Amino acid sequence: MNPTFLPWAILIGYVLALLALDFFVLHKRGTSPTSAKAFKETLFFVANALLFSGVLYWFFKEGWVENPNNYTPGKAWVDYLTGYIIELSLSVDNLFVIAVIFTSFKIPSNHQHKLLFLGILGAIIFRGLLIGIGIILINKFHQMTIIFGLFLLFTAFKMLKKEKKQEEPQEPKGLAKLFRFSREIDGDRFMTHVNGKRVFTAMFGALVTIEFTDLLFALDSIPAIFAVTTDPYIVFSSNIFAIMGLRSLYFFLANMLERFKYLKYSVFSILIFVSIKLMTSAWTEIPEWFSLLFIAISLGVGIYVSLMEDSENEETSES
Repeated sequence: MNPTFLPWAILIGYVLALLALDFFVLHKRGTSPTSAKAFKETLFFVANALLFSGVLYWFFKEGWVENPNNYTPGKAWVDYLTGYIIELSLSVDNLFVIAVIFTSFKIPSNHQHKLLFLGILGAIIFRGLLIGIGIILINKFHQMTIIFGLFLLFTAFKMLKKEKKQEEPQEPKGLAKLFRFSREIDGDRFMTHVNGKRVFTAMFGALVTIEFTDLLFALDSIPAIFAVTTDPYIVFSSNIFAIMGLRSLYFFLANMLERFKYLKYSVFSILIFVSIKLMTSAWTEIPEWFSLLFIAISLGVGIYVSLMEDSENEETSES
């Protein structure tokens, strides 16, 4: 087997094995995971992401990965971790949107895992395509880094202007014209009969909406990781391991999302930072350790301020 092909085969096999374990072993059909179980699963996926960082380090050390940028194993490892954390932090907004989608379509908690699992499968395919297109554009047109940077800058300020009240998500209009949607729930089925007519259920509508919104979020997160690296193996692996852990992270944070309202400012600062890094990459290079430190501090401050205000509000309400 070609050594440069083997790392990709191991990555895909690793991901498929984790997905199979998640769907067939960790979860029983029609059950709703508890916060404690979701926390353990979140740690499990984080541990696997960190474990794979060691595998990636070894691949680069042995020269098994195509390495046109001549990355050292240490640089490849730091870039992977930085990309992983960026993807997780930019996905915070996605968790809020998923919560709104489930509420809007009235999806029971015991059927939410199935939708998130299928959403992850779709995200892996779509993001793989977008990453490939993005890398081709950057390699062909060096000015694309500036365009991506400006796009992230626009996204950051647009995010701050969003009203606190989320609008009720709708099925993408193009698909709504092609399919007959219903707000009916028929177990975990995607199709059912209403008044003698075969229609798509609310489960299918929620799934389509989740896939569509993830595609929109990918347009933000993928250019952001290009500020760290354009190596396809590092970009794809860090991105995929991050979104694989989002399902369990959602169930862990489902009842606490409102407590972390200041995390959006952390995400805003991270978007500003990576957009500046992208736009100035042709003239200056920001060290990887500084990028990782800035992202970690931004997230830490957002979590700390959110929890502090939540604690103060609880003390006020009790007094």
